[in-house]
Amino acid sequence: MSLTWNQYIELCKPKIGIMIALTAVVSHMAVADKYHAPAIMALALAMMCGSAGSAVVNHFWDRDIDRRMQRTSRRPLAASVDQNPARILWLALLLTLIGVSLLVWFFNPVAALHLALGTFLYGVVYTIWLKRRTWLNIVIGGSAGSFAVLAGATSVNPELCTLPMLMALVLFLWTPSHFWSLAIYLKEEYKLVGVPMLPVVVGEARTAQVILGNSLLMVGISLLPWFMHELGAIYAVGALLFGLDFLRLNLALLREPDNRPLAWKNFMASMRYLGGLFVAILADKNWPAGEWF
Repeated sequence: MSLTWNQYIELCKPKIGIMIALTAVVSHMAVADKYHAPAIMALALAMMCGSAGSAVVNHFWDRDIDRRMQRTSRRPLAASVDQNPARILWLALLLTLIGVSLLVWFFNPVAALHLALGTFLYGVVYTIWLKRRTWLNIVIGGSAGSFAVLAGATSVNPELCTLPMLMALVLFLWTPSHFWSLAIYLKEEYKLVGVPMLPVVVGEARTAQVILGNSLLMVGISLLPWFMHELGAIYAVGALLFGLDFLRLNLALLREPDNRPLAWKNFMASMRYLGGLFVAILADKNWPAGEWF
């Protein structure tokens, strides 16, 4: 049975693609003096194509464990739909090439290189090499999100400056806190299929401690753009408020590390934190009050 259009879209993980695109667009707007709608649209489309390419690889490679996990058992390839490896992998390659080509055509090869590196990190380094081997899988492989920041920034200026580097570092630290919260929620499923996510390896209590420590470092670094005069007071207030909200839930999880609904709340709060940080960056860059301090 062949894939339907809806199943092809599902293979591309559009929700993750939209988040990757937003990350790149915010980084682009954070360093650009002027915004041009065609450029932003081209950047978003390119990032979504690159993200989709690595997502297809992830679906294909993990189809054996996906069918054994309740959360993923209904994915198209897990359900034994269209097991033609060549067709699936050619789709992944085509999507990646479209994304990289768009960045070369509309921007520059440096931005395209960052997209290619991010796609390779998620599709190959994380999915194929690390996911089933080490708890560091999401730490190393999760750095793919940082390359979305760098792609967005270098689409404006191939020479990286301080602000996007700091944003990329925040994204690098955000991913473990985000994903390990989900891993606590899904611990038994990961244990069942033998994937060594941190809660499976060290337990929920130790994982909650690591999440809090990592989040404290993340929130601290998120304030550096204000201390270094890269962004103003609007950003600082937003980063602090959203950071404190996330840390509040991290502390609650520390007290009840085996509370699965609370782990899910932390997972959702991590996305709220990242979205709030994006809004704070754009508000600060586009509202003169951001220059008050």
